[in-house]
Amino acid sequence: MLDYIRKMTLAIMTTEKIQEIMDELVKKGEMTEKEAREAVTEFVEKSRQAKKDLEDKMEETVTGLLKRLNIPTRKELEEIKERLAHLERAVKSKG
Repeated sequence: MLDYIRKMTLAIMTTEKIQEIMDELVKKGEMTEKEAREAVTEFVEKSRQAKKDLEDKMEETVTGLLKRLNIPTRKELEEIKERLAHLERAVKSKG
C-alpha cells in the first residue's frame, strides 16, 4: 500500500515542483547538477508510470463495475449496432 501511495504522490507532483526541489538541493550543495538532472528524469519517468498504472487500475475497476451491473461496454454496443445495421440491410434487400 505504501508503494501505491508513493506512486500516487509522484503522479501528482509536477515537473516544475520537482525541478524546484532539485534546484534548491543543488544550491545547498546537497547534490550536483548532474545528480539533480538524473533525479528529475527519474521522477518524471516514475510519475508517468504511476499515472499509467493508475489509469489502468481505474479502467479495470470501471470495467469490472460495468460488468457486475450488467451494463454493456462501448465495444458491445458497437457490435450490436453493426448487427442491427446488417439486419436492416438484409430486410431492405428482401423487401
